[in-house]
Amino acid sequence: MFKNTISNLSRIRQVVEVLVRYGFEDVVTSTALRRLITQKRRLSWQHAERAVFETSRWERVRMVIEDLGPTFIKLAQAMSNRPDLLPEALIDEFQKLQSDVPPFDVRVAREIIERELGRPITEVFSEFDEKPLGSASIGQVHKARLLTGEDVVVKVQRPDVQEKVRTDLSLLHELVRLTAGFLRNHGLSNPQDIVDAFERSMMKELDYTSEARSMEQFRKLYESYETFYIPKPYRELSTAKVLVIEFVSGCKITDKAQLLEWKLSPEKVAETGMDIYLTQIFEFGIFHADPHPGNVLVRPDGTIVLIDFGMVGKLSKQQKYAFAGVFIGMARQDARSMALNFRRLALTADIPDMRTFEADLNDLIEDFTMLDVKEMSMSDLADRLQVIIYDYKLQVPGAVFLILRALVILEGIGKVLHPRFNTFEFVRPYGARIIAEQYSTENILSEAQYTGTQLLALIQTLPADVRQIMRKISRGDLRLKVELSGYQALMRTADQLVSRTIIALITVAFLLFSGLSLLGRYSPDMRYLHGIPVITWWSLGITGFLFLILLILGTKKRRY
Repeated sequence: MFKNTISNLSRIRQVVEVLVRYGFEDVVTSTALRRLITQKRRLSWQHAERAVFETSRWERVRMVIEDLGPTFIKLAQAMSNRPDLLPEALIDEFQKLQSDVPPFDVRVAREIIERELGRPITEVFSEFDEKPLGSASIGQVHKARLLTGEDVVVKVQRPDVQEKVRTDLSLLHELVRLTAGFLRNHGLSNPQDIVDAFERSMMKELDYTSEARSMEQFRKLYESYETFYIPKPYRELSTAKVLVIEFVSGCKITDKAQLLEWKLSPEKVAETGMDIYLTQIFEFGIFHADPHPGNVLVRPDGTIVLIDFGMVGKLSKQQKYAFAGVFIGMARQDARSMALNFRRLALTADIPDMRTFEADLNDLIEDFTMLDVKEMSMSDLADRLQVIIYDYKLQVPGAVFLILRALVILEGIGKVLHPRFNTFEFVRPYGARIIAEQYSTENILSEAQYTGTQLLALIQTLPADVRQIMRKISRGDLRLKVELSGYQALMRTADQLVSRTIIALITVAFLLFSGLSLLGRYSPDMRYLHGIPVITWWSLGITGFLFLILLILGTKKRRY
């Protein structure tokens, strides 16, 4: 740990400077980061320009993230999909972040491709466009043509990006360790878990073979669909740092003028797109998590194409049923059903008062059932659901927020193409289908088989476990491990009380001794001052000194 701190020291100081620049002195002064700042520098903060304080605290958080670079921006963008962890105002600021960066030199891109593929680029591509189609923090995309004649796009990872990301991830772990108490006091109960999850996501994104596998999985699931197409990844030409994908032409799904020119019905395109996406969620439980218009193309024949599978969400069967149950409970105006399905959906749900929870859900139902179909908005519903999740500290799967975000995006696309587009009308039949699937004979038998298998395994291992416990009891080797948490402040208080009590008892002892010493008979050598033995004066002096210590301890401000 010490080694990591030293290696990151320069970067940590840069982070501290950025925090101070945007008025977050309290983050530094209230945490272990203050040890890295000199006394002279601390004093200078008090004379900084006040202009930064004209912005809100959440705006300044965004400014800090923008200054710290791509890895931090990606973390904030990931956190913008977790309204169960962050307040709405901060979510809004994080959604403003853009991670677009200038492209790197095409010569470097060529070198990376040749190094990864182990051969000259001319032995793979007959044409390679030097101007990138797009550029981001992890890599950039070039159009090319294979020697066999197929048009492709080539994603090339930025040079040294893995080392830079790993350095920043190490820094994030170190910052969380140094500021954990401050973050917990401001409502972020598990900052280390968040960084761990983000690290797994980033390392997966740095491996392009993961995206290729996702594309192949989607191609298998939708191989029989005539209205939906996923580009083919060329696995034999792809590595962790280079990804070669089939080039697919088409217009953005929101390009209504082009759709009309191709004699396609925009309304039909919108309905097909929503149907495809809801099938991903409610039938397959795996979905494209970033369906913004740039990632959804339409071919001249009306086929919808999804590109960029860097972000894919997944729901287990049980999560899928619970998520559908929330919407079905709302459609039936059944707040209790919504509450129960929310609890099934949550990874952890410590709701102190279920009646209050149901009442809040009932208010949500009443607000939305009073609206006309044209007035109902997925965006408004998602916001309300996210507020409830945040208020009750429900830790639900991150995929749930990706779905809500995607549904809001798709609703926006739908309203561009379809004047009467209503997300709820599309979700309703899928909800009914999920309920039928959940209570189907096949699923009930599957659940019964799983439960029976678990019960049989328990019965088989129970005798051996009981024998082992009894053997330890008979030998006196059985030990119980009890782990307490949250008692540190209490122990510190108890320690202070014990210390003060001991000092008080000693003070009383010396005071009593002072009084008794006046009654003593002493030898002629005993010195007197104002008719009182010197030993009495000494005893009174020690008593006064101890009393002063007690006063100081009693008025000292506790610092934890």
